Amino acid sequence: MYSRILVPVDGSEPAAAGVEEAIKLGESPAARLRLIHVVNEFILASPFVVGTFDPVQFATDVVEKLRENGRALLSEAKSLVRQHGLEPECKLLEALGCPAGEEIVRDAKEWPADIIVMGTHGRRGIRRIVMGSDAELVLRTSPVPVLLVRSPNAG
Repeated sequence: MYSRILVPVDGSEPAAAGVEEAIKLGESPAARLRLIHVVNEFILASPFVVGTFDPVQFATDVVEKLRENGRALLSEAKSLVRQHGLEPECKLLEALGCPAGEEIVRDAKEWPADIIVMGTHGRRGIRRIVMGSDAELVLRTSPVPVLLVRSPNAG
């Protein structure tokens, strides 16, 4: 049985399905759930903007909003897990400049996790290539088993 279950959350329907599946795995008395959210956005500011626009302040504000959003997502997921009688650990990670999947795998190694349970959109073909796939990156590079969960409405 898995005792250290790492669960990335991002507010999406597939991630919520991943949390639900992790709750089922976490019902063992020895299990510990760790919910993580990765702040991961590329910040673009045009150097051609004129006026009083401050790109450094803009970037700082955007990153802080992303952190706030991440903390709110972790809080929602924590509440859901607690409704099932489990007490999860929560951690906010930042992956500015690298894929979120890299931070998920890094945290799985450092914690250390026995399994990663995460949602996937199940994109195929050109949509997966264009949008990338953190789930695929985690699956390819994880040192531990990965359980990918599709939401009921995944197409």
